[in-house]
Amino acid sequence: MAAAKNQNSPANARRAKLEEARRKERARERRGRLITIGASVAVVLALVAGGGYLVYQANQKEEAAKAPISGERTWKDLKQGHVETKVDYPMNPPVGGDHSQVWMNCNADVYTQEIAKENAVHSLEHGAVWVTYNDKASEADVKALTEKVKSTPYSLMSPVKDQKEPLMLSAWGKQVTVDSATDGRVGKFFSKYVQGPQTPEPGAACTGGLDK
Repeated sequence: MAAAKNQNSPANARRAKLEEARRKERARERRGRLITIGASVAVVLALVAGGGYLVYQANQKEEAAKAPISGERTWKDLKQGHVETKVDYPMNPPVGGDHSQVWMNCNADVYTQEIAKENAVHSLEHGAVWVTYNDKASEADVKALTEKVKSTPYSLMSPVKDQKEPLMLSAWGKQVTVDSATDGRVGKFFSKYVQGPQTPEPGAACTGGLDK
């Protein structure tokens, strides 16, 4: 009887409760550690997956830059002299050759009047893409391309009334005629040639020149 009474004493009951509380606390700590480990593993896996995706995107972009653009025309060995006279360019709009010593501002600049081709060519030498259009271009296309240029440093836009096609894109030594502002070649041309590998003077200024 004494042994049974001893086992049921208040002291023993308190110890039992304390042990039970400690057991539950250890269980909670184990669960917490497992959750923390699981979350850490998930973060690492997400970072690895994200990094892999970024590498994949970079590779895709590099491959796209190497891919030819349908209908693109190329000129090589273009002169780069500075002149103070008008230049008779063999292509219209011009994509290179002798040009004015002052460039046309091309920091997302849109001109609603024609600009001197000699100044625009200097902008191409600095790595700009020049969007041009004539009177046959639709208002919707002109508006959409205006928005594109206004959001793209190292680009400029202006009308060229005597060009053969309604919408044309030019870079140094490169040119393509596009069907509309939604033509997939527009994005490709910008991605490939804004400060692209064709640029004779990469990083040269697109501000501080003429602005009209």
